[in-house]
Amino acid sequence: MLWIPGGTFLMGSDSHYPEEAPSHRVSVDGFWMDKFTVTNRDFERFVAATGYVTLAENPANPDDYPGALAHLLAPSSMMFRKPDGPVDLSNHYNWWVYVHGANWRHPRGPASTIKKLAEHPVVHVAYEDAAAFAEWAGKELPTEAEWELAARGGLDGAEYVWGHDLTPDGKHMANTWQGEFPYRNAVDDGFEYTAPVGSFPANGFGLYDMAGNVWQWTTDWYQEHKAIDSPCCTAVNPRGGKREASYDARLPDVKIPRRVTKGGSHLCAPNYCRRYRPAARMAQPVDTSVSHLGFRCIVRRKLD
Repeated sequence: MLWIPGGTFLMGSDSHYPEEAPSHRVSVDGFWMDKFTVTNRDFERFVAATGYVTLAENPANPDDYPGALAHLLAPSSMMFRKPDGPVDLSNHYNWWVYVHGANWRHPRGPASTIKKLAEHPVVHVAYEDAAAFAEWAGKELPTEAEWELAARGGLDGAEYVWGHDLTPDGKHMANTWQGEFPYRNAVDDGFEYTAPVGSFPANGFGLYDMAGNVWQWTTDWYQEHKAIDSPCCTAVNPRGGKREASYDARLPDVKIPRRVTKGGSHLCAPNYCRRYRPAARMAQPVDTSVSHLGFRCIVRRKLD
C-alpha cells in the first residue's frame, strides 16, 4: 500500500458528462491505498481462506425479482460481447449479455479460467464481494472523494490521471479501447481484454491503473454532483454528500440501489464512454457483477 497525503482538490468536471458537474472543492484526510487493483491471485487466497462464494456464483433470490423466469435466476454475470458491426449506442444490450457460469473463476465465460490471469484484476465481483474481501484483509473500500484524490496523483484539475493529453507523445497510458466501440478494437495499447496490473505507468502517487483496465467500486451511493449539500463550499471527507455513522442506512429511494464506480475500463473509447478520467463516474447496481469491474482497498488508520 502507498500513503496518499490528504489535501484539498477540485472534484468533478464541468466539461464532460452531466453527472460529473458541478466541479467543487473537496478536502480529504490522508490514507493508505493499494498500489494495484485486487488481482485474481489475491481473491483466490481470500476464497481459499474463507470459503466465500460470490454473488455471481449463487442463484438469485426469486423474492427479489418477482415474476422473473426461472432460467434468469441461475448463477450468472454480465459480459461484454462484441457485435459484428455498428449498432445503436443508446442501447447497451447490444453488447452486454447475462452469461450463466460467468464469474471471477471464469471471467470470459464458463469455458474460461484464470490459470494464466493470476495478475489480472479480479472481475465479476459485486459490491458485497468487494466489501467482504476488504473486511477479510483488514481494509476498507474508498469513498468516491478518496478515490478521485488518489487518482489525480497531485495533478489538481488535470484532464487525465497523467496530465492533459490522452496519449502524450503517442504513448498509451492506460488500457482503453482504440477504434470504433463496440465492434472494432484496434488494440493499439496491446490489450483486447484486461491487462495484468501495473502494465501502464503509475500516477504521481505511485498508483497503477487508476484509469482504464477495470472500473473500481467505491462506497458512495450514487447521486448527481448537483445534489451535493454545499457545492459552493469546500466539503470535508464527503461520503455520498454527507459523512455520518448512519451512512449505510441512507439507502437511495430506488428499486435497486447503485454505488459509484470510478476509473473507466478497457471498454472506454473516444466515440463512447470517455470515462478514463479521474472526474468520471458511473452508477453500478449493487446486485450486478460485470466483466470489467473490480476494486482496490484503503486503510484510513496509520500503519505501524
